[in-house]
Amino acid sequence: MRYIYNQSTDPAFNLAAEEYLLTRTEPEVFMLWRNAPAVIVGRNQNTLAEIDETFLRERGIPVVRRMSGGGAVFHDLGNINFTFISTGTASKGLDFQKFTMPIQEALEDMGVNCTFSGRNDLLIEGKKFSGNAQHFHKGRILHHGTLLFSSDMTDLSGALRVDPEKYRDKAVKSVRSRVTNISSHLPAPMEVTNFIAALMDFVSKEAAQDDMALTAEENRIIEALADERYRTWDWNFGYSPAYNFNRRTRTPGGLLDVNMYVKKGHITRVRLHGDYFGVKSVSELEEQILECRHQRAALEERLTGINLEEYIKDVDLPTFLDCLF
Repeated sequence: MRYIYNQSTDPAFNLAAEEYLLTRTEPEVFMLWRNAPAVIVGRNQNTLAEIDETFLRERGIPVVRRMSGGGAVFHDLGNINFTFISTGTASKGLDFQKFTMPIQEALEDMGVNCTFSGRNDLLIEGKKFSGNAQHFHKGRILHHGTLLFSSDMTDLSGALRVDPEKYRDKAVKSVRSRVTNISSHLPAPMEVTNFIAALMDFVSKEAAQDDMALTAEENRIIEALADERYRTWDWNFGYSPAYNFNRRTRTPGGLLDVNMYVKKGHITRVRLHGDYFGVKSVSELEEQILECRHQRAALEERLTGINLEEYIKDVDLPTFLDCLF
């Protein structure tokens, strides 16, 4: 088995690294890595339905879609991610405990008692600190999981908070759980970097510790893959299943109801109605929105230069954009 401590904190690069190691290399792998603040959504999720778009935009927190299914998770430098890659096929079913067991044993070795629960979670005293997911590719399996060590629980809560009434679709929904940090349960204080080292030592045991980095050539390939997929709007947002968006907003000019149908990330139907006043038909404004990405920057570019108050009295561009998310 190859043991890797990937010290990049770029979420797009790190998810690309997983894809590279799964699909373009042969050895079995154990990798530890961390992300700077980011939301990581499951392969089959509607991204906008899982996030607080305003919270993330104001803080510059990116959203990246991963290969595996499951729910959305918040990552920061207080969260450690672990990845196992080995031989395996979907025909044998999902076996999460095979891969979580080494993590459980490592934590027990550090004085933390934890249990496996449900389909894919690890708990301490009934609270979740690790969620896990899997992805299969041509006779190989990728298993990865989170380990909340000292994550910012305020950001975790804020980033994933969204109004469930806005989005109606058939996408996989995240299940919110009570969570806890591992650091709160250790018998003595420990820095996150020391925890990573202890975890790697336990899992790798007697393996050589001097070759745990990705090579320069691997970094080059992974960067290219990150640019090709994991840094693109088409993958992170446009890949979402089709959905209906509905929002009612009390604007300075009156009540505004927005109903849109979005397919492959683009607005294919839109209806604006409410008790507002305007001197022009709102159908002209609807036509401006059609076929645009359901993305704030794209809509802002499309609508810049249009006098929105002619359609909806006392509503400017920032206010109108807020009504579309």
